[in-house]
Amino acid sequence: MSLPAPHLPQRRRFLVQGVVQGVGFRPFVHATADRLGLAGWVANDPSGVVIEVQGPPDQLLAFRRALRDDAPPLATLVSITDEAIPPDAAAIGFTILPSRADATPITPVPPDIATCDACFRELADPTDRRYRYPFLNCTDCGPRFTILKRLPYDRPHTTMARFPLCPACRREYENPHDRRFHAQPIACPRCGPTLWFVPASDASRAAQHPDSPGSWPRGEAALTQTRQALDLGRIVALKGVGGFHLACDARNEPAVSRLRALKGRGDKPFALMVPSLDHARRLAQVNDAEALALSGRDRPIVLLRRRAEAHDAPSPLAPSVAPGLAQLGIMLPYSPLHSLLFDEHEDAADRPLVMTSGNRSDEPIAIANAEALDRLAPIADAFLLHDRPIQVPCDDSVLQVVNDQPLPLRRSRGIAPLPLPWPIPDGPTVLAVGAELKGTFCLARPPFALVSQHLGDWGDLATQDAFERSLDHMQILFQIDPQVIACDLHPDALSSRWAERLAASLKRPLVRVQHHHAHAASLLLDHDRVGSTPLLAWVCDGTGYGPDGTIWGGECLLLSGDGARFDRLAHLSPIPLPGGDLAIRHPSRSALAHLWAAGIPWDDDLPCVQTTSPAERRVIRHQLETGLNCVATTSLGRLFDAVAALLGVRSSATFEGQAALELESLAALGTPPLNAPPCSFAQRSATPSGPILLDPAPLWPWLIHHLRRGTPLPHLAAAFHHALADALASIASDLARPRSLTTLGLTGGVFQNPLLTTRTASLLRADGFEVLTHRHLPPNDGGLSPGQALVAARQRLHLPSPQ
Repeated sequence: MSLPAPHLPQRRRFLVQGVVQGVGFRPFVHATADRLGLAGWVANDPSGVVIEVQGPPDQLLAFRRALRDDAPPLATLVSITDEAIPPDAAAIGFTILPSRADATPITPVPPDIATCDACFRELADPTDRRYRYPFLNCTDCGPRFTILKRLPYDRPHTTMARFPLCPACRREYENPHDRRFHAQPIACPRCGPTLWFVPASDASRAAQHPDSPGSWPRGEAALTQTRQALDLGRIVALKGVGGFHLACDARNEPAVSRLRALKGRGDKPFALMVPSLDHARRLAQVNDAEALALSGRDRPIVLLRRRAEAHDAPSPLAPSVAPGLAQLGIMLPYSPLHSLLFDEHEDAADRPLVMTSGNRSDEPIAIANAEALDRLAPIADAFLLHDRPIQVPCDDSVLQVVNDQPLPLRRSRGIAPLPLPWPIPDGPTVLAVGAELKGTFCLARPPFALVSQHLGDWGDLATQDAFERSLDHMQILFQIDPQVIACDLHPDALSSRWAERLAASLKRPLVRVQHHHAHAASLLLDHDRVGSTPLLAWVCDGTGYGPDGTIWGGECLLLSGDGARFDRLAHLSPIPLPGGDLAIRHPSRSALAHLWAAGIPWDDDLPCVQTTSPAERRVIRHQLETGLNCVATTSLGRLFDAVAALLGVRSSATFEGQAALELESLAALGTPPLNAPPCSFAQRSATPSGPILLDPAPLWPWLIHHLRRGTPLPHLAAAFHHALADALASIASDLARPRSLTTLGLTGGVFQNPLLTTRTASLLRADGFEVLTHRHLPPNDGGLSPGQALVAARQRLHLPSPQ
């Protein structure tokens, strides 16, 4: 076989897979081929980006290197394959061809990207034709996932198809040297979406033609009306990128407290939007890693430690923004519309805004004008609307920085639906429906696992509808027909019941996956560590149904390397939980149960006793003594509740995890008491061969003693965190060494606590272990669905589980 002469042109076909559509990859390819003097074409197809390129061999090698090394910043390359094909003697120049849509899509969809610096400069430039236009974007930024109807990613397949390009935008779109070359959401004031303002008093009239601006104030006038409404303490429902927000002046206590009451939010903290990093630093402590997270392309809500108040500089924030918490959730503007709410020539430049999801608590976020005018009319005083349709809801992502690494708490706008590598090339296609709280779903098919955006809690029918619409959307995009359905083990979970009905209607097998097993499997996927090496992980949260019918939540599991099986090697000592879910809403019940289990009397001077009436205590004691309406639990979340109630921090909760959050906020202000016996746990085993029990019984006398001595509460809260971290690290180390394990994991909602996570991980690392914590998936139930998918796929394959 003779090799081609080096001076003759050659032609090669490339297939580039990964996040390569909607990120400027075809314009990049076009510019690269032009620079190297190569002929050919590039096109999107359902598999990724296909390229045929022709020229001298050395230039083809340079082209391949450029694909790998110089790809656009928003692209994520998974693979580049190429093959030699016959040259085309008539090949001249390089072009972008129309996309192909005649195969099964397997390319990932890019998330919505925050407005880039170049577009923000145009927004502020009076000489630019897009000056102060709320919908400007380019190839490097703007909406993607929330406007996409189907693949491949081209304008006719998006909700922007209803806006024909004007001649000026068309020239930019078709110019290979313009940064808007093939930018699908491109628009300008002449041809793009329109913004308008509607007072709430006219909401019913506006709802008759919800997608038309009619005679309402438009554009700059609408923005002026919105800023004036915010100045007057009004609540404004404004349509953003992935849905509606409810906004008000975060300094105005009457406005914030009214929004809290109307939204039915209890004491749950509100997110804030500020115009810049400097403004964020006025409210909170911001280190370099947090600044990077705040200003990144996904622009999430970042949890930051409040600045301490001083007599001469009290906090400008209303007390109702985040009552009882040491952290604030802060984000920067991620769209031109958000940026325009902060006008540098007005008081608005220094005004932080509450920017919370456009819904009542426990409902899905509103995305359509008609829906918002109906559902949000009882809350909002005014509406800022536009006519760019939102295809699917996508709430704001939330993260915090722990040990200088981002820890996602809610994976949504800016991140979803970025894929995870799927380690089962020959496995079935799986739909996993997640948990009842913090709902997400996962569709897994080689080579990716696609995790949905945050969809909310299943307790509301509207959330179920949003779940189904989002699932339909993802299945349309990727043409996925699941062969296996996975759900939580709990038979009464609403998500599990829904999965049962779906599996029956589709005649597909249903795999029920134990809650904490799924958490540990998600951690393996998060680090792409699915293989042959087992993982020992602490999986700690509030509630998870155990295979023994009890409620788990403080578990040390040994997970097989492929994720299919687990062994329970240690757990918190079980206690009876009086009233079941009632104890979750009333942490005093958990405290009384823990004291009863430890044989400690309910003395009248204890805060958890004082906040419970004598009649209620009699009922609780009867339940504990008889087992009536009690369920055994090993939940570490309920232990946090118990400590918070014992110390008088929180006796009843208005949102999930409130007691634990306030206890951690308190602990961050203190240090364990000096010259005192250590606050500690006991370790024992129920049977010689049984799991190790982490027993909190010694904790209670110590805490009660120091509480009665008047030891400051921050010191007691800190002592509890230190003792718990010490105990978790000690047990994990003792279990790992005899098994020659060197990698340990921390997962579950309890490990959202940065103080506990940092100390536990530091102790284990000092002991020589590698410690895995989450980096792409939330440790809470929002990260559960991909773990369910992994376990279900492995179990359906009946693969052996390496030990």
